[in-house]
Amino acid sequence: MKLADVVAATETVSSTSSRLAKIDALAHLLSLADAAELPALVGLLLASPRQGRLGVGWRGLSALEVTHTDDPALALREVDASFDDLVSASGSGSAVARTGILTDLARRSTAEEWDFLSRAMLGELRTGALGGVLLDAIAKAADRPVATVRRAAMLSGDLGETAVVALTGPEADLEAIGLAVGRPVMPMLAGTAASPSAALEATGRASVEYKLDGARIQVHRRGDEVGVYTRSLADVTHRVPEIVEIVRSLPVHDVILDGETLALDEDGGPRPFQETMSRFGADVSRDLALRPWFFDVLHVDGRDLIDEPLSVRMAELERVAPDWRMPGVVTDDPEAAELLSREALAAGHEGVLVKGIDSTYTAGRRGKAWIKVKPVLTYDLVVLGAEWGSGRRQGWLSNLHLGARDPDGEFGDPGAFVMVGKTFKGLTDELLRWQTQEFPAFEARRTQGTVFLEPHFVVEIAIDGVQRSPRYPGGLALRFARVKTYRPDKTPAEADTIQTLRALLRA
Repeated sequence: MKLADVVAATETVSSTSSRLAKIDALAHLLSLADAAELPALVGLLLASPRQGRLGVGWRGLSALEVTHTDDPALALREVDASFDDLVSASGSGSAVARTGILTDLARRSTAEEWDFLSRAMLGELRTGALGGVLLDAIAKAADRPVATVRRAAMLSGDLGETAVVALTGPEADLEAIGLAVGRPVMPMLAGTAASPSAALEATGRASVEYKLDGARIQVHRRGDEVGVYTRSLADVTHRVPEIVEIVRSLPVHDVILDGETLALDEDGGPRPFQETMSRFGADVSRDLALRPWFFDVLHVDGRDLIDEPLSVRMAELERVAPDWRMPGVVTDDPEAAELLSREALAAGHEGVLVKGIDSTYTAGRRGKAWIKVKPVLTYDLVVLGAEWGSGRRQGWLSNLHLGARDPDGEFGDPGAFVMVGKTFKGLTDELLRWQTQEFPAFEARRTQGTVFLEPHFVVEIAIDGVQRSPRYPGGLALRFARVKTYRPDKTPAEADTIQTLRALLRA
């Protein structure tokens, strides 16, 4: 399969708002792929390469200066091989090696192909074809029941391998994929609500639990063998020996636990999220110990629990890990839910998670059975640029480049603005039209996909927090940024500073 086929299909997907049309286009593309190409193809379509982290960032890609080919001859397998090379580049000289690999790949790509690959590598594809649409496309291409494909994907934790089984094997092989101790599954996800009371209205009687600003973990134990996996199913067992020891001490032989972990300070309060995450990417440091809190159990000693109601799973969790459970209460009383939320916030945590007491564990799905409630932070930032949209936003300036003020010149010239993130979330059609009309009057320069602006527009942005990131000059990136409103009453000189945002790293 040529990369050009993939790009053409994603352009078709981006250009339509019809879910059925997206599914048809992706199903046709999947049917053209060889079995060996499917994992790489699915990874690209999800902007999540099958190799995992490639060690590639926005800075490295934007610094490349190459002339692209006009011949769309690059094969998908060649791209996948280059991604393998990026992952294997390590040690002294690895940065130079990665630059060479990327330069070679960029030269062999057309401009359209390179734009696609760059966005796929950075996780910013935005075709409107996320996991659910692609899963339906796999079912259509394989002529298999959607429910069977969905369950197989959830329990295998690998949509690419699920595609291989669905498209190349009998339906019985797909049905045989089940929960297995030692093989991580896609975690159940939560919706959002403005308040604990609103969440309870949706769930009914529920377990209202602390929502930590920690890292999601899934722990598998068989005998003395323990595996610890992240939200993205990466294996971090060797990074967290203290969690391994705790799980080995539990009175079970086989178990699968779902929970969160974070580092605590000297007073027992939560350390910032990025400090917890640093343990997953560095050698073990006993100076930063992690403590687990478990809130669900999926399997105990030969018994699968994912189809049991939460009340049953909570009873089993209390039996096997009473000292390591997430704090919470079971209630249908809004006042009790609000009280627990205030307690969680006072203890330095994010908020609460409200979980329907009768809900089953729907791995990999975001629905109304679990609802998270946490306060929103807002900051006034400056628009530094906007990218041309795709799909239904084609022809409009959409994805915003956001900057914070640097009054003392800590990261450059005094009074300049430091980029801290991007977002296209929260933009209505009305705002998109307005941006497209107003932004060009303040254009500083442009590239093929982006119009860069002189500092003029102040926009109020809601975020869930910040995290350390080498992608942007200020060393941080916004978490879940979305547009609330533009602030024409404010000038760029009144925007929030990079120092204000960096203080959140220490909060």
